Amino acid sequence: MKKLFAAAVLATLCGLGFWLFASPPAQAPEVTFSTLSGKQLQMSELRGKVILVKFWATSCVTCVAQMPDNMDNFNTYHTKGFEVVAVAMQYDPANYVINFVETRKIPFTVALDIRGQVAQAFGDVKLTPTAFLIDKNGKILKRYLGEYDKAEFRRTLEKALAG
Repeated sequence: MKKLFAAAVLATLCGLGFWLFASPPAQAPEVTFSTLSGKQLQMSELRGKVILVKFWATSCVTCVAQMPDNMDNFNTYHTKGFEVVAVAMQYDPANYVINFVETRKIPFTVALDIRGQVAQAFGDVKLTPTAFLIDKNGKILKRYLGEYDKAEFRRTLEKALAG
């Protein structure tokens, strides 16, 4: 009986830990992005748009592989109110990020998180790629970690844009 009780308690704690770790905050944090162009962009300035905040690094193979999809989504949905802010991780050298953006002609906003404050505000993001899809009211709709289902992402994005 004690073993069964201990197993039940352990399962409950594991489930609670997973829920706390896996659940993004309901509302996107009010952060300031430092863009490559030197502009300070407030999250509040993006209200009324659906936003993908994507944490990435030039050294992340999956991040680099996903950039063409991010560009395609941006080019397809930008006129409908979709914005992308790609946040380069604290450890990513600024000159690498600038070179990456210039050589690949990235069309959306790219920000540097030099002090790691933006990653911290989004739940202490450490792994890349990590992305947050945020609705027009600033609510986090979904968090994506690593690979993702592209068709599901587009369905979720289209629903958010229609809402």
